[in-house]
Amino acid sequence: MSGLGLSYWKEVIGVLRNIIPIYDKVNKCISLGQDDKYREYGLNGQINPGDLILDAGSGFGNMSSKALQILKDDANIILHDPLSEMLHHAQNLKNQKFNLSCGVFEYMPFRESSVDAVLCGYSLRDAFSLIEAISEIHRVLKLDGRFIIVDIGKPDNAFIRSIVKFYLRYILGIIAYSVSGKRGLKFKTLYGTFLRWPKNGVLYDLLNNKFSKVKFTKKLCGGAIIVVAYK
Repeated sequence: MSGLGLSYWKEVIGVLRNIIPIYDKVNKCISLGQDDKYREYGLNGQINPGDLILDAGSGFGNMSSKALQILKDDANIILHDPLSEMLHHAQNLKNQKFNLSCGVFEYMPFRESSVDAVLCGYSLRDAFSLIEAISEIHRVLKLDGRFIIVDIGKPDNAFIRSIVKFYLRYILGIIAYSVSGKRGLKFKTLYGTFLRWPKNGVLYDLLNNKFSKVKFTKKLCGGAIIVVAYK
């Protein structure tokens, strides 16, 4: 499957809207504290001072905050997310000035070849059409632009994939509940996005069909991925 499909996407968006107050706290716990480390790994050497950066599916803008930290605030950043509540919470939470855009991956209100880098930190899984999302991201990138993805991976190896599935289906809910109570149980929706997420090899092929070069790094035996696709 290449994307959530519109019906399940609406369900996921509803869950995300409900968990905004605990979103950041629980994400850090369920990633075993590795999320920030992986963001930095993905961004280092791939963004430059003065870049126009689009953070697609930005959430609280954690990828953008890390980018500004690396570039010492020398970048123009747009947060693009389907939830206006998430965008405004990000603007209030971070001591940084972002441009805000409310919308989806598949239809971005930006000119062709207009941005230097597109960031997707734990968000591309939420596209309702992954192929359309990748195509739209390719469209808005400048020549030699970079598409940087940090996300959960779906290992090609069946045994390792079953371990990741077990963690997301059973352990994740326990961790989320222990951190945030009943509301944390809604994070179990993450398991559904994983089921609809392509295996690592398929994702590589989807990107390689559109971009000139793809650097695909696997962590935790493929359970976490850091990808840079070059236009």
